[in-house]
This record gives sequence, structure tokens and C-alpha cells, in this order.
Amino acid sequence: MKSSYSSNEGGECMEVAAAADPVLVRDSKDLGRTAFAVRSLSWSRFLGFVAQP
Repeated sequence: MKSSYSSNEGGECMEVAAAADPVLVRDSKDLGRTAFAVRSLSWSRFLGFVAQP
């Protein structure tokens, strides 16, 4: 999944590979850096936190 703000014009973006466990997250503009792994429960909690009004 790629950020909806992602474009070919540069900027900051992230990609998420939401598998069962773990969820992999990486900076799509820095291909030399490896993705980091987050447990799916932690990722769900993070999404719930950032989605709050």
C-alpha cells in the first residue's frame, strides 16, 4: 500500500506491506534503507491513535 499523497514529483512517502505479521514499513524515497517490521497489533493501535479526531 502506498500513501495517497505519493506522486512521481518527490516529497515524503511511506509504503506499508500489511501481511499477517509483521507489518513492513519503509520510506519509498530512500530505497537503500531496509523496511522495518512492526507487530500487527502495534500497527493497529498506531492506526487507531492517528485516526482519532
